[in-house]
Amino acid sequence: MLNVRTPVQSLHPWHVSTAHARIIQDELATEVERADRFGPVRYVAGVDIGFEDAGNTTRAALVVLQFSELIPVERIVARRPTDFPYVPGLLSFREIPALLEAFDAVRIWPDVVLCDGQGIAHPRRFGLSCHLGVLLDLPTIGVAKHRLIGQFAQPPQRRGAWSALLDKGEIVGAALRSRVGTRPIFVSTGHRVSLASAIDLVLACTRRYRLPETTRQAHHLASRTPHGP
Repeated sequence: MLNVRTPVQSLHPWHVSTAHARIIQDELATEVERADRFGPVRYVAGVDIGFEDAGNTTRAALVVLQFSELIPVERIVARRPTDFPYVPGLLSFREIPALLEAFDAVRIWPDVVLCDGQGIAHPRRFGLSCHLGVLLDLPTIGVAKHRLIGQFAQPPQRRGAWSALLDKGEIVGAALRSRVGTRPIFVSTGHRVSLASAIDLVLACTRRYRLPETTRQAHHLASRTPHGP
């Protein structure tokens, strides 16, 4: 039985100024749920963004995997014109419109989504993972390759070791050692998933590589040539 699709909530316009975008983030950050609200996990998804035509076309990749075996069961690519500038901290306004088109086309609705980007580890506590989760009312996790804000101590060289990512005295995420001998990845709550559960889910989705299979496979799909899928 397939999961129930969640309608996209039309909470705000997308064609806005950068100042208005920051106001929207501040307002919607109050909607983020930092505690667990999800059931059994059967399908997990990874999302990532690439660009074509010298950045003029946004290419959204969505890969759904069976959770237990991490076997891909569906791959979606959606393209649309890029109509918001690259502004650090506002990437969701540049990337989510194409991601919403990918979710509109997916057949197997995931239980949890791992995003290549930040969750609450964001200056306004509303990174791409939070934004997508609130719009879709889906449990989401931010899994970033690089730190955007905060300070952390290097976690021990042991798979699963982590240290708190702190910003202004608040724990906003974790620097997680997903693989020995590699740099940590940065995990944070997106929506409806606690930090503890986010760490557990990311580790469960990580096998041989530094990145979890969800976002790793989405990255490959997003990075293929324009002649690919």
